[in-house]
Amino acid sequence: MWLYIFIVCLLLVTWITVDLILGTKRQRSTLSPYKDGVIRKSQAVLFTHGDSLFDHMLSTIDKAHHHIHIQFFIFRSDHIGQKFLDLFKQKAQQGIDVRLLVDWGGDHISRKEKASLKKAGVQVAITNVPAFPFLFYSINKRNHRKVSIIDGEHGYIGGYNVGDEYLGRDPKKGRWRDYHLYIQGEACQDLQQQFVKDWNTASNDLLSLEPLTSKKLKAGPTSLTMVTTDGSHVIESIHGMLDKAEKSIFIGTPYFIPDKSLTAKLIDLAKKGMEINVLLPKYPDHPLVKDAAYPYFPALLQAGVHFHQFYEGFYHAKVIIVDDALICIGTSNFDKRSFFINKEINCFIEDSEWTRDAKVEIEKDLVESSEPITMAHVENRTLWEKTKEKVATLISYFL
Repeated sequence: MWLYIFIVCLLLVTWITVDLILGTKRQRSTLSPYKDGVIRKSQAVLFTHGDSLFDHMLSTIDKAHHHIHIQFFIFRSDHIGQKFLDLFKQKAQQGIDVRLLVDWGGDHISRKEKASLKKAGVQVAITNVPAFPFLFYSINKRNHRKVSIIDGEHGYIGGYNVGDEYLGRDPKKGRWRDYHLYIQGEACQDLQQQFVKDWNTASNDLLSLEPLTSKKLKAGPTSLTMVTTDGSHVIESIHGMLDKAEKSIFIGTPYFIPDKSLTAKLIDLAKKGMEINVLLPKYPDHPLVKDAAYPYFPALLQAGVHFHQFYEGFYHAKVIIVDDALICIGTSNFDKRSFFINKEINCFIEDSEWTRDAKVEIEKDLVESSEPITMAHVENRTLWEKTKEKVATLISYFL
């Protein structure tokens, strides 16, 4: 009896391992070479609170006259989610083209609600549905993008998903800190292009891009670049940012699991006198993710990198700021999953005035709501915490 159980478990582990290795290998074989995105002149507005962001989005959607394209990694049909869904149905019944794209792993919309959406004329597609031949690899891979385009002229991109916890209404998580951008101008065509690509991959109802991008968009005051990645090239774009640093670097991320090259780069820059601050959540939202960060702390702390933990709720932001000149806000975490597995999209803004204003707002979380992580924190961990660290290190690629 036990022999059969052992054999079955061994076969299952072997299958999963081979599946993940071959799935990753196939993905790597399909990757395109890294290339910089196109610089667009646009207007960008930073949102740091979910209430104001969702109010703005709902207002923009309510005024739509042609199409509404919404993509989120997670979408819940709770209080705030239902507000969106009801508005989608209302607009679809008015003859507006409404499409909602959600990742399979983050789809929390009931079948009953999906039937109601379909009846109203809303088109719903689920992306990254697990499939053979690499079943476990496809389960592990996620479309982590959050992209919204209304009438081709109003765009949104950032870290927020749709759910009550993103408004701080989850008592376990508390206050939610995140950053999201509202875009007007030329860059909306890049968001539209990415939505159409993801929609056509997930749906049988294929969209034609040309009619959606034929209208010339007005140039805005700010230079920005959208960079899309499919399990690759996030690292190259981060290295490109860090290479431009002269005085300071700020990294805000819910998960800190860098690769060797980025770890070495941060150590080198810190030793050269660069002021580097990393802000992480004190209270993680997933098991082991914070434990997986601890192996990186000793060498980075010794080099002079400053780590801080946000204690006033959960810190979910994805941001990198270089000096007062360059900022990246998007969907990529500073971890191996975003670097090597997930589908992501990030917005790079190279504008000193815009970056300075955003930096003042973002660093409030660092100054007002965080405490330092010191070498004493690392060295005085319990045996149980150090054991979790070892386990987390083994599986850090998939956290």
